[in-house]
Amino acid sequence: MLLHHASVILAPYVDLTPGELRAKLEIPPEQKLGDVSLPCFPFAKTLRQSPAVIAERLAGQINADRDDLRAESAGGYLNLVFRGAHWRSEFVERALSEGYGRSADGAGRRVVVDMSSPNIAKPFGIGHLRSTMIGNALVRLYRAMGYDVYNVNHIGDWGTQFGKLIVAYLKWGDRQALERAPIQESLRLYVEFHRQAELEPALEDEAREAFAKLERGDAAMRELWQYFVDESLKEFRRVYERLGVAFDSYAGESFYNDKVDPVVRKLEELSLLEEDAGARIVRLEEEGMPPCLVLKKDGSTIYAVRDLATAIYRKEELKADEILYVVGAEQSLHFQQVFAVLRKMGHEWAANCHHVPFGLITFAGKKMSTRKGKVVMLEEVLNEAAERALRIINEKSPDLPNKDEVAEAVGVGAIVFGDLKHHRQLSVDFNLEEAVSFDGETGPYLQYTHARICSLLRRGSYEELRVDRAVDGAHLSSEPAWACVKTLTGYESAIREAVRLNEPYAVARYLLALAKDFNRFYNSGKILGEGADEAEIVSKLSLAAAVAGVLRDGLQLLGIRAPREM
Repeated sequence: MLLHHASVILAPYVDLTPGELRAKLEIPPEQKLGDVSLPCFPFAKTLRQSPAVIAERLAGQINADRDDLRAESAGGYLNLVFRGAHWRSEFVERALSEGYGRSADGAGRRVVVDMSSPNIAKPFGIGHLRSTMIGNALVRLYRAMGYDVYNVNHIGDWGTQFGKLIVAYLKWGDRQALERAPIQESLRLYVEFHRQAELEPALEDEAREAFAKLERGDAAMRELWQYFVDESLKEFRRVYERLGVAFDSYAGESFYNDKVDPVVRKLEELSLLEEDAGARIVRLEEEGMPPCLVLKKDGSTIYAVRDLATAIYRKEELKADEILYVVGAEQSLHFQQVFAVLRKMGHEWAANCHHVPFGLITFAGKKMSTRKGKVVMLEEVLNEAAERALRIINEKSPDLPNKDEVAEAVGVGAIVFGDLKHHRQLSVDFNLEEAVSFDGETGPYLQYTHARICSLLRRGSYEELRVDRAVDGAHLSSEPAWACVKTLTGYESAIREAVRLNEPYAVARYLLALAKDFNRFYNSGKILGEGADEAEIVSKLSLAAAVAGVLRDGLQLLGIRAPREM
């Protein structure tokens, strides 16, 4: 909002449209440098003047024309200071309006988001958290920008791992144990297969043959596979419900089985398939990449060809304008190969397929592995986080109603925010104690700030006082109040940045900055109390209400609940 107003004001002076100018504006790193800065260096060549001279000339023109702004030149920068109570009033009133921060930038465009995608018959570990919650946040952020979003849980329900699991079950499985604890027993069998395969490498060949039979429709293999799928989905849906995550589709890899042959035939028609040591590949040397394996020696498919079929289906049947794959960074080469093959097939829309990579999540510095059974169950982590949150609530607010519900929201929110506050490409070493803290850059800190504001608004009878009263910016003239107002104006920009970069981090860091600025304003002087007239109280409470609304909405976009009492 602040940058928008600055771009509209400055546009006539520099012969640019507000949209062109907005991309050039900056927020100065220090308050003493002003509220908005325009670097004048890009204009020097065209105007044949030094940036300092350009900035000085523009400052003189603006100061002569307006009394609600002060323009200053400093080292080639034009710095603007917004003066006048009407700016503060306008910004707070706008932040209080319904739909603040939302836009229609993406109207008419459909985005398909591929996210979470755990493997069937394996536990839902904390390693699945990043794809699930980064993807969930992106779905919500894109919708906030007006996009039509269709999110898919591309379940890993096909592939050689099922051959391994079937072989393990047939050799060492117990049907009663499997029915008692399907996921745990499946994990035990999967781990046992890899332990035994180190001693008997021929087991790998048995697994490949078992999967080939499954692909050919063997009834016994199919029955076992369906059982593993059904039981796993029950477990996954329970965890998703707790995380507040929903999907438009659970179409996994197996959904595309009947769509693979047309892709293989098309590759053959285009003379893109070549034989290599019995396998079928598409060469990508000209792209600077190794070949993309399409069919194995035994004729069974590999997930690259299924991903080709998947992308084509999403474009042609789901009518996707963009496709996002929220998948770990270790799969970067795979997606580069898939997109390259799509381009070679003549699909120009492959330019709108984007891998959204993220770094590893480790626990106490150690990477998790289902092959070795080293899995930290996500539900166990959520349970522990909620229990810790409840202990803190019992200490701070023993009489709080609905304590268990609030503790669940705080515990789950702590885990989610503990991930999203990082740049997604960074690896995250998970620290439960740090994540659940009510101090520092945490989800509970944001939730507590929101609840604190809600309490303030109740004590000040804000809803009753606010009726028919406008915000008077004259009462928000202090430096902490103005700093908070300015940060408040950046919400829409934070959402835009998060979508532009596919980085929920942008909104997470914005919310931390807003909470910090509000708490500084809150501690800088009394908001309620003797000596303040109603106009002052309403104006200050309005700023508080606007901050609470943005914190609540921003947390919701990140997939986190914001309790009104804590």
